[in-house]
Formats: sequence, structure tokens, C-alpha cells
Amino acid sequence: MTARSRSNNRASDKLREVTFQTDIAPQASGSVLISFGRTQVLCAASIEEGVPRWMKEQGVTGGWLTAEYSMLPYSTAPRKQRDSSRGKIDGRSTEIQRLIGRSLRAGIDLEGLGSRTLWVDCDVLQADGGTRTASITGASVAIALACNKLVREGKLAKSPVSRQIAAVSVGVVGSEVLLDLDYPEDRDAEVDLNLVMTGDLEFIELQASGEENVFGDAQLATMLDYGRRGISELVVRQKEIITSTLS
Repeated sequence: MTARSRSNNRASDKLREVTFQTDIAPQASGSVLISFGRTQVLCAASIEEGVPRWMKEQGVTGGWLTAEYSMLPYSTAPRKQRDSSRGKIDGRSTEIQRLIGRSLRAGIDLEGLGSRTLWVDCDVLQADGGTRTASITGASVAIALACNKLVREGKLAKSPVSRQIAAVSVGVVGSEVLLDLDYPEDRDAEVDLNLVMTGDLEFIELQASGEENVFGDAQLATMLDYGRRGISELVVRQKEIITSTLS
């Protein structure tokens, strides 16, 4: 595969078109519909007074952040069966929501949140690759909006958000490193990497694996370079959206 064969003639080191639409779920404290190309994820942050029982039992102070992730039945073809009808969450969804939760906790001062629980719901409306990275990137904005609301309401003196968090996928397809894979690229990838970083380009999580293949230092260095470029662009967009809601 060459760069010219990508959708919309996208260069190998370019993101898909990324958009943020805020206040999609008005009952939530903060919400964002994020789109990476055709992938769409609704990210909502809700704040609940009180913390999980285990924190009280273990004497853990501050607040907590937890995430849930779900692909709606119509987000893929063929239709995906609901977890509720299966009677359990599938392994993939469990792994992804744990990734989302621990990634987002790296961006918030839980002591500063106080004795509250931040619930983050990520619902995939349309899946075309990169749903977990879109979820993290969108949810980081939703959390910032929710925490800003706490400040406006006088419940906190300042936002407990300590840093922006963004994520992007990178992979090797046809021996070429590509940024922000769509579904056909992800399906055919020889190497797949999901990168989660702070706005200061510090690592939070790096998931890389060869899909029936291997990769060397040079390819890894290029993947990380492309990933940093993508993260930098996403963080700029996040800040623009958050700032626009303050005016």
C-alpha cells in the first residue's frame, strides 16, 4: 500500500478529519461527539457525589474515575449483539474500558476532585477503526467540560484536570507506516500500535503488537514519530474546543 491509496489521498503521517461537537448529551456534566473520519463516539462525563465502597473501606481519600465502553449494535456490519442480551460484557470491551479508565486517570488530580466519582461513558455510534483512541481523546474533553462545570457551580475552587490526554493509532500496512488507521487498514495491518500520551508528549500507554509479523527499531521509531505528530495536533484541537466553551 502507498500513501496515495489511502482514503481522501491522505498522506501516511496525516490524521483523518477530526471533529468535536459538545453538549450532545445535556443530562451529562460534559459531553462530546468525536469523529475520526467515519468513526463516531459519543463521550459523556457524569459526576456523582460519593465514591466506591472499596475506597471507604480502604481509607483511600479523594475521588475516583471509571469508564464504560460500548459499541452500539448498529455501529458495525453485521449488527453487533448487545452485551445485555449476551448476559456479559465481551472481553474486548472489558479490555478497552480498562484502558480508557487508566488513561484518563493520568490526567486528573483525584484528590482535587474531592469525594466524587467521575463516570465516563463512551458509546461507539459508528466504527471504522480507532474507536478506543477516539474514545480516550473525546472523553478527555468531556471530563474537562464536566470539571469546569463544577467550578462554575462553586463546588470546586479550580478544575482538577491536570493535563490533557489524547490517543491515536499507528500501524504498518504493506510495509509502510501509517497514522490513524481506518478499518480496512487496521484489518490488513502487519503491526498495530495504540499510543496514549499527555499534551506534553509524555507516555501513558503504548500497546504495540505484530500481527503475524515482526517490527524493528526503525519502524518503531517512525511509528512513535507519527504518533507524536498526531497527538500534538489532537491536543491543540482539544484545547480549542475547551477554550471555546468558556467564552
